[in-house]
Amino acid sequence: MAVLSSPLVLLQSIPPVTRAFTSATIASSALYGYLSWKGMGPEAAHYLTIVPGSAFYAPWTLLTSAFVETTVFEATSLIFVPASLKYLERLWGSVETLKFIVVSIVASNIIALGFNWIEYIATRNADLFLFGMHYHGQMALQIAILVAFTQLIPEHQVQILGVIKARVKSLPMAYLTLSTVLCFVGFQCPWIIIQFGWFVGWIYLRFYKKNPGESVGGADTYGDRSETFSLISWFPPFMHYPLTLLGNLVYSLATRFHLIPNAGPDVELGSYGQVPGTARAEAERRRAMALKALDQRLANSSSPTAGSTSDSDEGGKAKADIR
Repeated sequence: MAVLSSPLVLLQSIPPVTRAFTSATIASSALYGYLSWKGMGPEAAHYLTIVPGSAFYAPWTLLTSAFVETTVFEATSLIFVPASLKYLERLWGSVETLKFIVVSIVASNIIALGFNWIEYIATRNADLFLFGMHYHGQMALQIAILVAFTQLIPEHQVQILGVIKARVKSLPMAYLTLSTVLCFVGFQCPWIIIQFGWFVGWIYLRFYKKNPGESVGGADTYGDRSETFSLISWFPPFMHYPLTLLGNLVYSLATRFHLIPNAGPDVELGSYGQVPGTARAEAERRRAMALKALDQRLANSSSPTAGSTSDSDEGGKAKADIR
């Protein structure tokens, strides 16, 4: 009896959104494989995956296409994605995890669809850009999950294939670089979806994700405005200045038109990439500055007597700032 009940207990231990997502992936992939085996592959592609030329007649594919994995290589996502969603769901809750999944998939697919139509308008090659590319699978969600892990556990070290060791914060850009290379050599579909998934995932976590249990003055807070999660933190130093100018411009316009939720009463408008927005981030910033000032004053002390007296007074002020 214990042996028979073990799978049921294991299944019940999986959070509901993760369980439903995994079940939908297995069912949809099996259905697509069965229809293709029966010679109905083209019909299945139009109704289960995103075909830019016919997606307007099957809008549900903007979401359901993520549940379709067509090869054994793609099916390996069942190793990484459910385990990751299980971790996020226990941390964020089912509602926020579901919103994260839907936004990451649907928004990335909409951008990919629009990009293909732009390519068609520029080249008039409908066979390639409207009907020759089928978007499906979970690459957009995979990169969005890596972005989430970079926010949550950036310094955690993982082993890839048991050989390569890497910190979590380096994985999104490695995946993004692979996508860029493959797109340049001609494999736009489906690899370009990684580009869009990374940007959508970062935008959502930076500005729109609700922070459960965190409020300022009774108002909900959204996103993560810390410096370590800013846009420029993903890029090398020589790109920081132009990205900061562009980011500040876009941020000010988005704020003016109320496209970005207010992160709290201490948000400084126009400081898109540099100033933390939530009360917690602001408190951490001030605490770090006070500690740094205290260390510098102690290090620059010249005379033992006078230095110790002045430093103790200034140290008390710095500690008061910390509190």
